[in-house]
Amino acid sequence: MIDESMDKEQMKLPPQPWEFRSKPTWQRLIIMLGGIIVNVLVGFLIYSFVLMGYGEKYLPASELKNGVWCVNDVVTEHIGLKTGDKILTINGVEPATFEDMQEQIFYATKLDVERNGETITLEIPTDLIGKLIEGSRCPMFLPRIPFTVGGIKDGYVAGNSDLKLKDQIVGVNNQEIKYYDQFKDVFTSFANQNVELNVVRDGQKMNIPILVPDSAILGVSPYQYSVLELEKEGVYKTKTVTYSFFAAFPRGVEVATEKLVNYYKQFKLMLNPETGAYKGMGGFATISKLFGSEWVWQNFWEKTAWISLILAFMNLLPIPALDGGHVMFLMYEMITRRKPNEKAMEYAQIAGMILLLGFMLYANTDFLRF
Repeated sequence: MIDESMDKEQMKLPPQPWEFRSKPTWQRLIIMLGGIIVNVLVGFLIYSFVLMGYGEKYLPASELKNGVWCVNDVVTEHIGLKTGDKILTINGVEPATFEDMQEQIFYATKLDVERNGETITLEIPTDLIGKLIEGSRCPMFLPRIPFTVGGIKDGYVAGNSDLKLKDQIVGVNNQEIKYYDQFKDVFTSFANQNVELNVVRDGQKMNIPILVPDSAILGVSPYQYSVLELEKEGVYKTKTVTYSFFAAFPRGVEVATEKLVNYYKQFKLMLNPETGAYKGMGGFATISKLFGSEWVWQNFWEKTAWISLILAFMNLLPIPALDGGHVMFLMYEMITRRKPNEKAMEYAQIAGMILLLGFMLYANTDFLRF
């Protein structure tokens, strides 16, 4: 067959019965779709076994009763979302989980939130992804967390106080602070005053005297809670769904389908210059970062399944040199009942290879710099 090997000498010889080009069109179509089908099956099987072994754990959207914590200025500036806003619907659909919120916003045009008891509709700009890529690239928002001391910086008032790691600051002068994001506004109102930090240490309440400086900077960093720790603290309740051997497979199909649909949506965004999503195209270095800095088997298998599905999708694209390109020519042959011109297929193969190499070079530009 005419493929990336470009073996023209073999193509000049009479077709042998065992050769690909001697087989009926429908058999050649099955062969060309074989790799794509196996990639999809591998993704589906891995997701199924991951669900069977680890279950499915998530944070229900209903748990975010007091809204979200906006940690990315792009979201505040260009959407108008504020810390404490409770996300009600995204494009008119109520999100089921916190993870759904993070992903569905990319494909949406409007957001309905509850703010101070009122429902407000926020418009999502077309180029939101491009602005996020140009910005800090941190998450758009997170679940709100208690203010627990995760680090104390030298040279600030906290370093000269009796504050200790893991202290939970619950108020200033008995003015309640439930979440970390509330602290700055409360603390600033006491600039140049002696105050008492209301702290919980090892389950015991205590007060720590402190002088609030002009800058109103305490000099501590928040403790980074995991979802499990937040659940243990009683802040949120996660939901875990376990699956038997037989129940895991239909759910595995659903998860694989959801991932493929979302990737198709992302691909459409990449092709639309107005979204700016193409700026986030990544290569080998980006793929390696997907697996994280620590080895976690569940994460490894989930990312492996996802990459397998991506390979299936990309390989189905009607670009010569990919399986999808060969499928395109085979469909032409099935419809017209005549084989495409071999010289035309050779030129198409060369053009497809140049296009793919160009994409690969562009995607790996940052990687090649290092």
